[in-house]
Amino acid sequence: MITLPTSKVPAVSVNPKFLIVYGRPKSGKTSALAQLENNLIIDLEGGSTFIDAMAIQCRNISDLGEAAQAIRAKNKEVGHNFYNHITIDNATRLEEICLSYAATLYRQSPVGKNWKGDDVRTLPNGSGYFYIRQAVRKVIDMFKELCDEFILVGHVKDVQIDNNGEELSEMALDLVGKLSAIICGEADAVGLVYRKGNETHISFKGGDGSIKEARAPHLRGQDIVIAEGNDDGSITTYWDKVYKD
Repeated sequence: MITLPTSKVPAVSVNPKFLIVYGRPKSGKTSALAQLENNLIIDLEGGSTFIDAMAIQCRNISDLGEAAQAIRAKNKEVGHNFYNHITIDNATRLEEICLSYAATLYRQSPVGKNWKGDDVRTLPNGSGYFYIRQAVRKVIDMFKELCDEFILVGHVKDVQIDNNGEELSEMALDLVGKLSAIICGEADAVGLVYRKGNETHISFKGGDGSIKEARAPHLRGQDIVIAEGNDDGSITTYWDKVYKD
């Protein structure tokens, strides 16, 4: 039975349960995330092989299913989420991997049961992109359920936005069509990663049509130094600025 509140309910969430960090290649995203404690990186492109990281390599939808099954079994064995964080690196490659899954989902639908194709992007009127969105969201939801906090790494693409009649260029998450807006809308925080000297920043400064936003008060509107390069080539990270104890 639902009990209706009679006063304001105190906030119960502090840290972002679903974080998106996106930036240009080699902006320091993977290196910084490799330093996040108890963070399993599901590497779809091999970028983590150049650094010390808690990572597994996945190249297709079957690999992702096997990874989820193994994590689920480990969680059951220990009685809680074995990994505090799970990161998928990266969103663009995830979309490509999910094309085969999208085809499966379409064949399971009433309209696609007799379909003999293998790429839903060829379906008329762009109808196949619905199944791509569905496939990507299902994979993300699968891993979100297996950890305390889920992270999606993305590349950027330049898009044109209208700012009070003025056309501006904005860096958006590199996903096809409506998928970028949908996924970003479901995230608790979306941050742009960029480098400034020996520093790696995550900017949550939104507005002006930007996708950079955060629901958590300690992140909203902030530009955070998340990592600093040291003289010996190592980096020092400050993930406690994002994930509060």
